[in-house]
Amino acid sequence: MTSSLRPRVLTGAVTAFGLSIGMIMASGALSPASAATWPTASGSQAVTSTISVSGTKDYGMLRLYGSGDLGTGSQDEDQGPILELAPGAVVKNVIIGSPAADGIHCLGACTLQNVWWEDVGEDAATFLGSSSSNVYTVNGGGAKEASDKVFQFNGAGTLNVSNFAAQTFGTFVRSCGNCKTQYKRTINLNTIEATYKGSRIVGINTNYGDSATLKAITIVGDTSKKMIPCQKYIGNNTGAEPTTNGTGTDGTYCKYAASDITYK
Repeated sequence: MTSSLRPRVLTGAVTAFGLSIGMIMASGALSPASAATWPTASGSQAVTSTISVSGTKDYGMLRLYGSGDLGTGSQDEDQGPILELAPGAVVKNVIIGSPAADGIHCLGACTLQNVWWEDVGEDAATFLGSSSSNVYTVNGGGAKEASDKVFQFNGAGTLNVSNFAAQTFGTFVRSCGNCKTQYKRTINLNTIEATYKGSRIVGINTNYGDSATLKAITIVGDTSKKMIPCQKYIGNNTGAEPTTNGTGTDGTYCKYAASDITYK
């Protein structure tokens, strides 16, 4: 979904976030010159129960953070999200602060534009929905301090993530390895900066026909090249920990060329 916002540089007192590939602007576009910066919140709002969003909601760089039942800061996978998006919903220009609970849930196709997570809780965003035609779009923004995953893809369809910065995480995008209901999932990553420490850019399940296409991936600070661009798994629907099934580009499941991965 195309934004009607004109590109503008995020202003105010900022903390460097390190996107040497360009500044992420409020529209999700990239400027070729400056390093990316962390946005300054226009204000802060405590969230004690999940906010349901339908249609389009522009938060104007407001910081939302969990309080009460959403304020534990735990890694509990059953905790509620800060925002729950109805199918087709669009959320723009928001900062998810700390505690972040379970971030954002998309119940179907959704668009997250210029969304920033200051300290990821269980996951930054979880994508749900059973239709193979669902398209989930993340354009612009960033996330840091995700001890497990940044984006959890549990539903069916296609997830497109572009112009995004991630710093200190376990897995950037994971196709669910042991959900009770499994689907074929397609993941497209374009213009991503991943700053070490991080274990994996993407994890997919080959036995369900998942695929991940990586373009313009910049990995920063990983001098030993420990971060795995694409990890393959054998997923299951029993809840068991999935087993690994190799790594690296193969043209079928993990799709990228050596030139798509740059180390800085």
